[in-house]
Amino acid sequence: MPEGAANRPPQIILAFDFGLRRIGIACGNTVSGTAAPLTTLLAHNGVPDWTQVLRVVKDQGATQLIVGRPYNTDGTDSALCAASDQFAAELTARCQKPVARVDERYSSLEAQAQMRTARQSGTRKRSVAKSDIDSHAAAAILTRWLSGEGQQN
Repeated sequence: MPEGAANRPPQIILAFDFGLRRIGIACGNTVSGTAAPLTTLLAHNGVPDWTQVLRVVKDQGATQLIVGRPYNTDGTDSALCAASDQFAAELTARCQKPVARVDERYSSLEAQAQMRTARQSGTRKRSVAKSDIDSHAAAAILTRWLSGEGQQN
């Protein structure tokens, strides 16, 4: 959990795995320190349906928002960083809630591996769709934040 989080009241957190076609969302809280995939919303050239985004934030009662930052493997900004930054800024303006950024490198690969393992073990019955990967990647991003990565903006 981020520094000083123990002194704050419990929070419900939403994390976003931003993409030009889909935006995965996960939900977690600071009491259990856990994250779970929630949903995936469609986007058109990186622009989400803001009505849906705001509805999810309100319905979940989120007090903190996290947006993954898609760096390249070498730590430099990827081609998606500018669009992700714009999404995070718009999310801040529209929701009036704090938005933190977390390095999302390998979160999709991590999500794919977890779901593949679940499918092989029989705990996951259906095949893995791209939208599943996005929401699970958002859960990986949120787990990173809960473990202390990122900083509040």
